[in-house]
Amino acid sequence: MKIAIVGSGVSGLVAAHRLHPKHEITVFEADSRIGGHVSTVDVEPTPGSRYSIDTGFIVYNERTYPHFVQLLDELGVETQATEMSFGISCDRTGLEWASRGLNAVFAQRSNLLRPSFLRMIRDVLRFNREARSLIETGEDQGGSVDEKVSLGDYLCGAGYSAAFLDHYVVPMGAAIWSADPAAFLRFPAASFVRFFENHGLLEANPKLQWRVVRGGSQRYVDALIRPFEDRIRTGAPVRAIRRQRRFVEIVSPAGTERFDRVVLAVHSDQALRLLADPSGYERTLLRSIPYQQNEVILHTDASLLPRSPRAWASWNYRIPKSRDGRALVTYDMNRLQGIHAPVQFLVTLNGGDRIDPRRVIRRFHYTHPVFDAEAMGAQRKRSAISGPNRTHYCGAYWGFGFHEDGVRSALAACDEIEGLPTSGGQA
Repeated sequence: MKIAIVGSGVSGLVAAHRLHPKHEITVFEADSRIGGHVSTVDVEPTPGSRYSIDTGFIVYNERTYPHFVQLLDELGVETQATEMSFGISCDRTGLEWASRGLNAVFAQRSNLLRPSFLRMIRDVLRFNREARSLIETGEDQGGSVDEKVSLGDYLCGAGYSAAFLDHYVVPMGAAIWSADPAAFLRFPAASFVRFFENHGLLEANPKLQWRVVRGGSQRYVDALIRPFEDRIRTGAPVRAIRRQRRFVEIVSPAGTERFDRVVLAVHSDQALRLLADPSGYERTLLRSIPYQQNEVILHTDASLLPRSPRAWASWNYRIPKSRDGRALVTYDMNRLQGIHAPVQFLVTLNGGDRIDPRRVIRRFHYTHPVFDAEAMGAQRKRSAISGPNRTHYCGAYWGFGFHEDGVRSALAACDEIEGLPTSGGQA
């Protein structure tokens, strides 16, 4: 078959990898580069020294990323273990703490005498004990879990403290999903608990080993595209997709071309804009999973880290005095990628106005899916639009928004094309 793949993020490239040996593929990418959220920047702070810094996709683990791990093994890409710790710095209260052991939890020794902080710690332990019941009850009885109960309603109804919400749950969730902290408590409670359970975050001492691609994530993309690189068109934005009974028309700067099928490996809102003739169901489902843009800055300004070095972590979440609607997270790339350099390489999500312009290396803009009960409901109906009308959908938005979800949904789209039982593509 002649297949068009729109988008060269992880989903589009995995679909191309799977389909190219048997089919004639063409990958359309609007940008001048490929890889989507994989963006590794080579930096030379001093003559003769070179470091490859990831600015988008960074970490994975072998338990919850099985399809991605299989892909890395197939490609023979080297990886290395990393440390995944989380820290908080609050501009409103001055509170700082991190998850790297008791010395970091009590990075500020005054936290030992702060009642609200001690209550937060008790609530963390209580949440770890009790939260599983939210998903176990329905599953044990053979029923479905109610995804309409929001995280905020569940926690407030159970009497958790404001400190637990403000200094643990919301920062953790907003950082993980690059989400608006002011709206994060609308996230479905059951999905939040299920994610925490799967990733070992309901354990006092999580045993899940996180890993990074040695030398930067771009290494796996380079290996992945090698067999079909000549089938990728960069700077080739698709302007419209018209579905006919026997073929699909792709309109791009090259003109109008016919394909047997199209794989839409772009974000939900982008996919909808490209369709010249979306069905009512396509409109409903794709609109149900919106996206939010975030600025990402690669820099060396260590003032974005907590004041106390004891509170430094791999992920450092800052709570600003004003509620500006964007998560403010600084990733310590030296710690995450095992980099030994004379400077501290940092990647900050939003908060560009806080960074010394002289220390900025590169700026990016990434968009991330926004999840609520409506979005989670739309994910479960993916099969209603993916496959019919010669059109197949894949992307991380069909899961939790992570690399594994992108891989899994791409494999599901390929299964549809090849008439195989689906690999699954939803949360």
